[in-house]
Amino acid sequence: MIGVYDYTVILTYLSLISGVTGMIIAMTGFGHPYLGTFCMMLSGLFDTFDGKVARTKKDRSDLEKEFGVQIDSFADLISFGVLPAAVGISVLRSSPFFSDVPYRIEDTGKLQWYPIVLIIIALIYVLAAMIRLAYFNATEDQRAEQKRTLGSEYYTGLPVTSAALVFPLVLLLNYYLRFDLSLTYFGVMLLMSVLFLANFNIKKPDNKKLLILVLIGVGELIMFLLIPFVKK
Repeated sequence: MIGVYDYTVILTYLSLISGVTGMIIAMTGFGHPYLGTFCMMLSGLFDTFDGKVARTKKDRSDLEKEFGVQIDSFADLISFGVLPAAVGISVLRSSPFFSDVPYRIEDTGKLQWYPIVLIIIALIYVLAAMIRLAYFNATEDQRAEQKRTLGSEYYTGLPVTSAALVFPLVLLLNYYLRFDLSLTYFGVMLLMSVLFLANFNIKKPDNKKLLILVLIGVGELIMFLLIPFVKK
């Protein structure tokens, strides 16, 4: 059977499964955008540690290393590229602002333009995420040389995985502040699309900064778990 199935790839597989589950929940009658976002945060948690777990195996073959790099990008595209777009469409469908918007031409005799614009923004976001991930896969050797030369690694542009912290924050504000931030969600999505492809450097976080990011994510996760107990 082709593929790799040892412990080094388990978290990446779980990240992908969580991302796909979130898409199904967000886009069907089984759930809600908040549940889809919860899955996004789980994917972010898995992604935070998958590389560290993989590197604990010192005797990985070249195939295992390359396989891990490729599936990590595929999982990131689903969990932090496609899933945020799916959550955005779910937000659009459940927003009071858009609840009475007719989406069919036969309802009004003409096509409403603003849902189309927001859907285009979601498509641009997914495209930007894919371009970013493909570019960094293609330049992996250059980045490895940069690390040897500079002694540290940098992100160029905003990492796709930042979606796991940014979009949950928007939805938490949407819920707890009792504001309809559906348009804000798409504005943030468009801004992140630009930042994904922007040419600026961000130093990769060390263990201390990574711990802070994890704690922020856990805090957001707890806030989401409290939502059923908070009356609107």
